Amino acid sequence: MPSARPSNTTASAAQFVPEGKGWAALRSAAAGCRGCELYRDAHQTVFGEGPVKARLMMVGEQPGDHEDVEGHVFVGPAGRLLDKALDAAGISRPEVYLTNAVKHFKFTERGKRRIHQQPRRSEVVACFPWLREELRVVKPELVVCLGAVAAKALLGPSFKLTEHRGEVVEHDGLRVGVTVHPSSVLRAEDYTTAYDAFVADLKALKKVL
Repeated sequence: MPSARPSNTTASAAQFVPEGKGWAALRSAAAGCRGCELYRDAHQTVFGEGPVKARLMMVGEQPGDHEDVEGHVFVGPAGRLLDKALDAAGISRPEVYLTNAVKHFKFTERGKRRIHQQPRRSEVVACFPWLREELRVVKPELVVCLGAVAAKALLGPSFKLTEHRGEVVEHDGLRVGVTVHPSSVLRAEDYTTAYDAFVADLKALKKVL
């Protein structure tokens, strides 16, 4: 099982994680996590969801505004695009365990809007104990990292997604596939090309299962 990478901070969720417990106990404990400062401004912890013992786990970056309000993963615009892409790739979302590398929404306020901010490496490392335990409980045959933050959370800060997207690498006893985050498709100048490439990645990764 992967271990957290070195960090320049001592902040960590480790003290809040009931190691060795089942999914329900982990989710309950995560609701009270104070392992980094992100909990102060977020509405709630957004823990992973899906079938325990799923063959496929997908890991994103962090919850967005919709996820923070509703308390569920991938329910905003990026989640809807992910649903569409999964369907196009022949992957059933109800059979996928979905989670994020960071469990609280990090943002900056701009008027009445909350604008996403990428989490720092220290915040990703601080939250890693939750992801480690989700991996232990779910035991997926394949983990797909959606975006660079998720990929670096599992594969280390030097990992370059652009060089390996659509590929599967073996790491710490895990098979890890990498592709872009669906939010990047939404932001793409050429949406159709970006979407088709995302679906192609998912189809290629599905063949590993």
